[in-house]
Amino acid sequence: QVQLVESGGGLVQAGGSLRLSCVASGTIFSINAMGWYRQAPGKQRELVAAVTSGGTTNYADSVQGRFTISRDNAKNTVSLQLDSLKPEDTAVYYCNAGIRRRFYRDYQDYWGQGTQVTVSS
Repeated sequence: QVQLVESGGGLVQAGGSLRLSCVASGTIFSINAMGWYRQAPGKQRELVAAVTSGGTTNYADSVQGRFTISRDNAKNTVSLQLDSLKPEDTAVYYCNAGIRRRFYRDYQDYWGQGTQVTVSS
């Protein structure tokens, strides 16, 4: 009953920008941390950026200074601004959120379907 839907992926040239968005919907009581992960072919899924419910952010070293994560608690959304893109940023990007559903006690981990980001050289 809870769903994360992502948008904003696409093809961009090196040095360009993209903005990814993710909206959570359903019977949501509250959302804890939210984040973005990515997975390139043949590689392990890795954390790109995360933001806590209090607004504290963390970034992977490889994207520090280039990507910016933000959230809108009123809209249950999290966004990722990708600037100065490099070919090595090419991957499927996944939205992640810890969500407590209405009438449930514990938080559970939810994932979006993924959106492809391709950066050409």
